[in-house]
Amino acid sequence: MPRFFTGPLQGDRAVVTGEDAAHISRSLRLRPGEELILCDGEGTDYRCEILSVGETVEAAVLEKMPSETEPRVRITLYQACPKGDKMETIVQKAVELGASAIVPVLTDRCVSRPDARSMEKKLQRYQKIALEAAKQSGRGVIPQVRPLMTLKEAGLSYEGRGIVFYEKGGERLCRLLTGEEQEISLFVGSEGGFAPEEIAFLEEQGVQAATLGKRILRCETAPLCGLSVVLSLTGEL
Repeated sequence: MPRFFTGPLQGDRAVVTGEDAAHISRSLRLRPGEELILCDGEGTDYRCEILSVGETVEAAVLEKMPSETEPRVRITLYQACPKGDKMETIVQKAVELGASAIVPVLTDRCVSRPDARSMEKKLQRYQKIALEAAKQSGRGVIPQVRPLMTLKEAGLSYEGRGIVFYEKGGERLCRLLTGEEQEISLFVGSEGGFAPEEIAFLEEQGVQAATLGKRILRCETAPLCGLSVVLSLTGEL
């Protein structure tokens, strides 16, 4: 069933506007009497029947229900800034898999070091990608791409169980996770990985080093592999 984000809904009527209304009427060619799902972006879905279609789409709310697509565990991905457009792919796929938030992080070995103005534009682009990925994958919330942090800021403010993927060794994820975690923070390096002193700093803050196997993964592969394994170990895949 077609699915769209609307923001919080009040009462038994909903109105869809803008690009989504155009998509409903022109691309999907939905008509009065047909149904769609509207989501408030906060984890609640509304099954609706279309009443009218035009520049705006009006619908009647038939049923309100919790979204079934959100993982039980909240996972925040702290991703060191990669080169080029790799971050766009990471954001898109992380949202599809179930990440709750993505945080760009500046580390010692980041080749990409955006200034404030360029980072602001990038964040707008990343958030739009997150929105489209949330729509495509049927998410119940729109994950946020947060402002750029230094590794020190991230290490001092992360929440839940902290895990850093380190190519020079660490525990297997199955030994670090119980499957009962409610919040997990994952740290992933850029092309050059993390410097030893960065790993030492994170470990001082309670972050545990983990391995993703004996092979060296690209910086755009590691977060997706790590997310998949964590979601599997917590019963979400």
